[in-house]
Amino acid sequence: MSIECKNIFKKYGDLLVIEKINLSIRKGEFLVVLGPSGCGKSTFLYMLAGFEKPSRGNIYIHGKEINKPGRDRGFVFQDYALFPWRTVLGNVMSGIKEKKNRRVTAMEFIERVGLTEFANVYPHKLSGGMKQRVAIARALAYNPEILLMDEPFGALDAQTRKLMQQELLKVLRELNKTVVFVTHSVVEAVYLADRVIVMSKRPAKIIYDSEMVFKRDRSYTSNEFLEYRKEILHYLDYETGVRE
Repeated sequence: MSIECKNIFKKYGDLLVIEKINLSIRKGEFLVVLGPSGCGKSTFLYMLAGFEKPSRGNIYIHGKEINKPGRDRGFVFQDYALFPWRTVLGNVMSGIKEKKNRRVTAMEFIERVGLTEFANVYPHKLSGGMKQRVAIARALAYNPEILLMDEPFGALDAQTRKLMQQELLKVLRELNKTVVFVTHSVVEAVYLADRVIVMSKRPAKIIYDSEMVFKRDRSYTSNEFLEYRKEILHYLDYETGVRE
C-alpha cells in the first residue's frame, strides 16, 4: 500500500471533526473523497499532506509514519496559490529544489499542461483554468509520488472543468501518481476515480467505499456511469449539501 491511515481522529478543542478513519490507498490509485461541506474532507487531506496532525491515530506512507510535509507529496489548492510576481515558468520552477536542469524540467511540465506559449506570462493575465494548470504543473514538477488535490476545479465553469478533468487524466496516465482528490461533485468523482469514498456529516466517518470497475474512457451517459452516480447519491441525502 502507498498510504495507510489507522484509527484517525481529529479534534479542535472540544469539536470532534473526524472519527476513527481506517483507510488503505494503493500505489497508483486515484481516490476521490466526497462528503458534505464542513465534514472534514479538507482536514483529512491536510493530515495526509502533513499540514495537520491527527489528534489520535497514525498515517503511514510505505510504512513510515508522517507528521510533517514532505517532497513525496504534492498539493494543489482550490485557489491556485500562485506567486503573482512570478511568471508561469517562475512559479513552476519554484517547486524544484535541484538547480541543475531546473528550467528544463519546469518547461517539460509546462508543456505537459499545454501552456508552453504562456511560460513568460504572469498569473493575472491567465484564466482560472490556466492558473490551475500552472498549479498542477508546479505540484508535479518536483516529482512527488503522491498528489493531493483539494477541490481544484471547484471554481471553474462547467466547460473548463470538464476540459481540466480530461487533461488531468491524460497527464496522470503518463506519470502513474497516487492521487487523493476532494470534490463536491458526484459526476466529477465517477468520471475521475478508480475508487470513491463518501464521508458522513461531522464527525466524519467513511460510509461508502467502492471501486469504479468500468473502463477509464468514460461516457457521462453510459449505464455504468449513471448506476455508480445513483449508488453514490444514495449515500448523499439532502443534508449533505452535495450539488451537481
